[in-house]
Amino acid sequence: MRHRVVALVSPGQELYPVTCASAVFGYHGPEIPLRYSFRLCAERPGPLPTTLGAALEITDGLEALANADTILLADWRRDPSPAVLAAVGAAHARGARLITVWAGVFVAAALGLLDGKRAAVHWDLAGELARRHPRVRPDASVLYIDHGDVVTAGASATVIDLCLHLVRSDHGAALALRIGRQIAAAPHREGRQRQYPRLPTLGPAADPLAPLLDWITENLAAPLTVADMAERSGTSERSLSRKFTERLGVSPGRWLLDRRIAHARALLEETDLPIEAIAHRTGLSSPTNLRRRFRTAVGTTPSAYRHAHRGLPAP
Repeated sequence: MRHRVVALVSPGQELYPVTCASAVFGYHGPEIPLRYSFRLCAERPGPLPTTLGAALEITDGLEALANADTILLADWRRDPSPAVLAAVGAAHARGARLITVWAGVFVAAALGLLDGKRAAVHWDLAGELARRHPRVRPDASVLYIDHGDVVTAGASATVIDLCLHLVRSDHGAALALRIGRQIAAAPHREGRQRQYPRLPTLGPAADPLAPLLDWITENLAAPLTVADMAERSGTSERSLSRKFTERLGVSPGRWLLDRRIAHARALLEETDLPIEAIAHRTGLSSPTNLRRRFRTAVGTTPSAYRHAHRGLPAP
């Protein structure tokens, strides 16, 4: 049975987070398993104005939340109605997972689901959230925070990263990587990475790390070092480390290791390659190094991970 994702939309809806979620949870062709269904609902069905200027025709009301497995809340309004709170609260109590983006966090906060917890929030809303819900701890620095039953994100641009993270949690790294490739997503950003970089000047700023990140992802099997990465980007190791920390919140070495572990997980899930071959394909050089790094990152051995993911007896 497919995992049912329902986006609760409202008048004046920004479409970007909704379309990003539908891109991840939607149909990707016959060669990629369809694990999710995606639909929209509104408190008042009918024509719904959007920030695009075109209206959405919404046919489903709040009753659609009664069967949802995941609910996307990407509202711009800070004051959810009693009907919305009741419907979302009942769905969460039944076991539905909530995703909040932008002001959608006020729904989860009003229900008390974030009391005593950190919540990823857009920097423009952090102060208001803290004033109105003092038991919530706003964090405007990170991309998203996953508490299991409630996942919070500050900015709309985070939604693809967040949804691919959920696919990876639900169905494994291989499916997330395949969907990411299908929609040509940028290299996955972990939730702990920075929500936005510190910019030295005003005006538009291209991401100077993007070509390097693409090159690293395409050359994971090579024995890359931070020195190699610095040489490729035409800068010093110290300068490169500063750029990674400012823009991604992690060091170059950590980012590279995260990509290698993600690739190893996908190979363990989708192939019968021996551990030695996976170690070489991911640039981890040896089975011993792969096992050590994998256990630290994932909490289990590569062999145990492969058997658990495929539902096989323990090795």
